[in-house]
Amino acid sequence: MSPNANMTDLPAHDGRQRVRAWIERPRVQNFIIALILLNAVLLGLETSAGAMAAAGGMIVGLDRAILAVFVVEIALRLYAHRAAFWRDPWSVFDFAVVAIALLPATGPLAVLRALRVLRVLRLLTMVPSMRRVVGALLAAIPGLGSIVLVLLIIYYVFAVIATNLFATTHPEWFGDIGRSLYTLFQIMTLESWSMGIARPVMVDFPYAWAFFVPFILVATFTMLNLFIAIIVNAMQSYHEAEQHDAREAVDLARQHIEADLHAEMRGLREEIRELKALLPTTAASPRWKG
Repeated sequence: MSPNANMTDLPAHDGRQRVRAWIERPRVQNFIIALILLNAVLLGLETSAGAMAAAGGMIVGLDRAILAVFVVEIALRLYAHRAAFWRDPWSVFDFAVVAIALLPATGPLAVLRALRVLRVLRLLTMVPSMRRVVGALLAAIPGLGSIVLVLLIIYYVFAVIATNLFATTHPEWFGDIGRSLYTLFQIMTLESWSMGIARPVMVDFPYAWAFFVPFILVATFTMLNLFIAIIVNAMQSYHEAEQHDAREAVDLARQHIEADLHAEMRGLREEIRELKALLPTTAASPRWKG
């Protein structure tokens, strides 16, 4: 590469650095967060016929203006980060959310109009505490997957038993395996499980409580508590990993500072030696006694 090319790249690099520093300023970030919250309120008002009749033009105009600000922000981040923008999952998420809002919401794509509310999810990328929670939830997915498989097996076993026991007398709840699974899911949520399902079944099967109570104990209390435990453990591990990364960054910075100090000390010693070497050496003259 020629020296002229390097000189040409320097202003662009400096410009990207300035744009990146400006975007990452707390005031700019807080302004974007405020726009996201305002946009969420506007999207809610658009669902109100009274609000649209009273100030529909202003609501739509503000919504479009905020979307334009989001587009400019994404464009500036693309300019500042270039290829690094696409390596950051949060940046890709922001780009996808804004891009969906730009798609035409007419004809077969009219359903995309409802997806504009996804812009509210940008709070997850702007607020560090929310980003940590989402990161912890994503880290917990492998552990949650194992529990889901165990829960599915338990569901299937209890659904087969319930279908065989209660299908003839209560086909609306346990007529087939699909209905039994749905009914057991309702029971797991504790939604009207006693007065709505268990007690009517116990009219025909007095000992049906011996089926429902163990299922609730296993599916609701035990398994859901395992879900909570894994999520809490993942959040703690994620927090510890962040602290470890922060400590490593501090240690690395300290090592760089110490290395720079040692290099400066060595340079000072070399300069002192050179100065000593330049000083004129005077031979000691003999003293004569009178």
